[in-house]
Amino acid sequence: MAELAATAWVRQTAPDGTGFIRAGSGAPVLLIHGVGMNATIWHDQIASMQDNHDLIAIDMLGHGGSPLPPEDAGLTDFADQALRLIDHLGLASVSIVGHSMGALVALEIALHAPLRVRSLVCLNAVFRRPATLAQAVRERAAVLGSHGDASAIAATLARWFGDPLPESLAGASATARAALEGVDPEGYARTYRLFARADAEHADTLARLAAPALFMTGSQDSNSTPAMSAAMARLAPHGQCLVLSGERHMMAIASPERVTRHINAFLDTGQAAKPQADGAFDSSEFRRALGSFLTGVTIVTTIGAEGEPRGFTANSFTSVSLEPPLVLVCIAKKALGHSAFSTSRGFAINILSESQKAQSGIFASKAADKFASVGWQAGQTGNPLIDGSVAVFDCAMEQLVDAGDHSILIGRVRDFSHNGAQPLGYCRGTYVTPGLSQEALAAVPPDTEVGAILENEGRVLFFETSDGFHELPAGRGLGTSKDPRSLKGCLAARAVEAQLGFLFAVWDDAANPSRTHVYYRGTVEGPYTDDRRVRLVDIEQIAALKIADPAVRSMLARYARERTQDAFGVYVGNEVEGEVQPLAWPSPSAILQSGRR
Repeated sequence: MAELAATAWVRQTAPDGTGFIRAGSGAPVLLIHGVGMNATIWHDQIASMQDNHDLIAIDMLGHGGSPLPPEDAGLTDFADQALRLIDHLGLASVSIVGHSMGALVALEIALHAPLRVRSLVCLNAVFRRPATLAQAVRERAAVLGSHGDASAIAATLARWFGDPLPESLAGASATARAALEGVDPEGYARTYRLFARADAEHADTLARLAAPALFMTGSQDSNSTPAMSAAMARLAPHGQCLVLSGERHMMAIASPERVTRHINAFLDTGQAAKPQADGAFDSSEFRRALGSFLTGVTIVTTIGAEGEPRGFTANSFTSVSLEPPLVLVCIAKKALGHSAFSTSRGFAINILSESQKAQSGIFASKAADKFASVGWQAGQTGNPLIDGSVAVFDCAMEQLVDAGDHSILIGRVRDFSHNGAQPLGYCRGTYVTPGLSQEALAAVPPDTEVGAILENEGRVLFFETSDGFHELPAGRGLGTSKDPRSLKGCLAARAVEAQLGFLFAVWDDAANPSRTHVYYRGTVEGPYTDDRRVRLVDIEQIAALKIADPAVRSMLARYARERTQDAFGVYVGNEVEGEVQPLAWPSPSAILQSGRR
């Protein structure tokens, strides 16, 4: 506290013996410290805020120059002390900043004398401690008769500042140590016993808090956790939560400038300081962060005022509601087509397949005639529907929502269709194909059996053998169409054009562990072959087929089961036992929508 002399404050004593410090002028702010501290702990806040605020830092009962609290004190004893001081100073109302135990006292004042409190800042407040933490606090309270010894103080400082002590916090730790060494042991013990049991004192009354309140804590505060501040802010009608990254319990003295900046902002405007205050908001970095979300790719289309087709590429597509069927997509206000879409009666969303990367690029460009290179048909509402899309949603405009530098187009789906093709993905500025990596599969050992479950509108492709058995397309490795032993060669020999997609099962042969079976899901347009032994079988009828390989039969049973839920997994193991790892848990809407397929 070497800089105390530079701060124009005066230590005083109220008629009831309460010690306090007063400095500055302006809107009055009462500062209430935590257990073991005293009024001088607010030195940095007073120095920073005194030009605009009348600051009153109180010594709580049992601390600094104030008298002891009752042996079995309650929060009302501490709240009444503060209210007596406010009355003594002739203040009708104040804002209150309280730390830890001081935050509990601040809430007690605001809840029982709401007209006296303009706003609250609760720093590192405790609320409904978890059982293990509550037990640890109660155990510390039970042995406080020996408070003041070096080991007890060292343990407290370790909780507050870390162990080992970071060099950058040495000054703050020394300030806290001086306060702990100077506090009256009996005052400390009585106050701490109350602190240990008062964490749920306001659980049923926070909903009645009238004053705006900021609950601020540090991300590394294990005593007054972010979850506690968030819970309090949620219960308080005008509550806000702010978590300062990297800060601990004594952040008001460890990072005074940072904490005081947020206190000032809240007292002045009713809002915590904007995120930019802790570092400039980097728009380009924000864009890169958003790009980490793997999305699909769509082309959104409509008909312009002159009857011309218009379209743009977007990955901001989202389903909104099943009843009524609503979807949305976003368009930048600076986009050339914004006027056409924002005034349109409807639009269509075309979800692209892996084979439509080129179309995506064209519609993301400023090409004069984007539709010249794609096939399309008019949908039910007249909107262009692009050929080859994985799914299309033909929509009437339900609502146009202004949203910053974009507009949100919410559409009511009038018609839709979809197929089994693999969707095109987009992540971190590049296209991704969530289906099969042809290059990776081409590198597997040549004796690996590679097969596929190829679906066409609820039917699966089989090859029928001369003795009446059914087999899935399979071969040695992925290969090429010229290699008759490979999967591609097997399909080419039967004039079957297929698109392979997601991995579905991998297992080792029990009889020959060095041999591996790899099966993928995929799609097929149709057999389109004169070979009568190439058949499309309804999924419901697969169980009745004669399939020689029990492992394949078991795999197909899983395929039929998972398809009904639209929740496919990947089986890894051998032909006897293994484990199915889900690709993703389906959302409730996905399960509901699967019934329409």
